[in-house]
Amino acid sequence: MEIEMKYGIGDKECAENIWDDEDLLNIADIESRETILMKAAYFDSDDYVLSKNDVAFRVRMEGNRVVASLKWNGNCEDGLHSREEINVPINDEACLIMPSPDVFKESEQGKAVLELLGDRKLHSLMETCFIRKRMRIDTGDSICEVAIDEGEIVTDFGTLPICELEIELFSGEEKEVNVIGERLAQKYNLVPENRSKYARGLHLLKQGITKLNDEK
Repeated sequence: MEIEMKYGIGDKECAENIWDDEDLLNIADIESRETILMKAAYFDSDDYVLSKNDVAFRVRMEGNRVVASLKWNGNCEDGLHSREEINVPINDEACLIMPSPDVFKESEQGKAVLELLGDRKLHSLMETCFIRKRMRIDTGDSICEVAIDEGEIVTDFGTLPICELEIELFSGEEKEVNVIGERLAQKYNLVPENRSKYARGLHLLKQGITKLNDEK
């Protein structure tokens, strides 16, 4: 289960201020602070069978690592996201272009996805490219990762900017994610973000497809 708070950040200056926030630094593992490039592609069939069933299939390059992910049963309220998730490390960068869902076949959800797809072919719906600054923090009751992402979502119908804060629970009390998020939100005038990067990209795609069909 993945649990995280998401907030939209107003601008890059605000993002830098959060990254250097003294209260965060006081509870941070300083050696965990790092900046990495992340590039991801999201895949579905031509008839969107995965997204229609609340399943996201993502392959992401995280620095030098490539990780395939399945996410499903998503729920969000006031910026707090929870969803089931499977992550599988992959050694082939080509999976960013044409992955196989077989990488998940050892899991029950992976088997369900393979059955759902049948003989359908996958194609890339959208890509994301962003710089992530991240660090682990320890509140005493929980261990979380604080991440700041800046970049863009790229679709066939345009792009969307990414400038957001994520606070992901690694272990401990879920309420701590809310406490940290609310404090930062008040201090930096942050807005809860109820849509994932994938959901935002899907919305842009649907708008573009609707417009294209209307023009025919």
